[in-house]
Amino acid sequence: VVIGNRGTRVIPTERSAPEVSGFSFMHSTVSSEKPKGVTVREIASEMKRARNGNGKILVVAGPAVVHTGSRDHFSQLIREGYVNLLFAGNALATHDIEESFYGTSLGISMEHGGSSEEGHEHHLRSINRIRRLGSIQNAVDQKVLNSGIMYECVKNQVPFLLAGSIRDDGPLPDVITDTIEAQHKMRELVQGVSFCLMIATTLHSIAVGNLLPASVKVVCVDINPATVTKLADRGTFQTVGLVTDVEPFLRVLLQEINKTG
Repeated sequence: VVIGNRGTRVIPTERSAPEVSGFSFMHSTVSSEKPKGVTVREIASEMKRARNGNGKILVVAGPAVVHTGSRDHFSQLIREGYVNLLFAGNALATHDIEESFYGTSLGISMEHGGSSEEGHEHHLRSINRIRRLGSIQNAVDQKVLNSGIMYECVKNQVPFLLAGSIRDDGPLPDVITDTIEAQHKMRELVQGVSFCLMIATTLHSIAVGNLLPASVKVVCVDINPATVTKLADRGTFQTVGLVTDVEPFLRVLLQEINKTG
């Protein structure tokens, strides 16, 4: 708490700024035309370092993780100890559970990629089933939910926070629908986080970026370059941006993690 009107001097965390000419070629910080392999390799090393040390890895994820068929990759990251905390919304959990129950995401079959009969009802039926049980934890304990991201979080005792929004269906009983309450809980949980991986969610990425100190290493993966740009514009300058689809990123990330032991 700072009281008075004389002002406070703030010394921000320094960041490297290599000198370049005004007309440099391919020097934008965010681009879909830059090689991804080196960056993914560095991300894998950072996550390995955090897991083997005293670091705490936070993952902020959107429903595209499920829509793109990346659920198994993400679940493996949880099992191998590379996710210590998960922030998401109602959609990620809902469609993850939908895939567990029906093999679909938004009614689209994850096996053949086509529409399923009455598939538009699947996510609502999934929500209602969990609501009848009272919570995701209860669904796992009663062996109703047996696979997926939320299942792995419960089984591996990874805390998760699901923050609601005005457009949510349901929502699931675990979702915090009060935005202010969700923010307070997020602030409590981010204490001790040393590495943050943001995957395919503009809304939650910017929200969490506003809560993290500049000392936390942040990686934002999104197919939309504007997401990474918005993060930097709102003060999260320590963000490393990767413009790519979620599925190939998580697949290669796991390969690099396993390659480095």
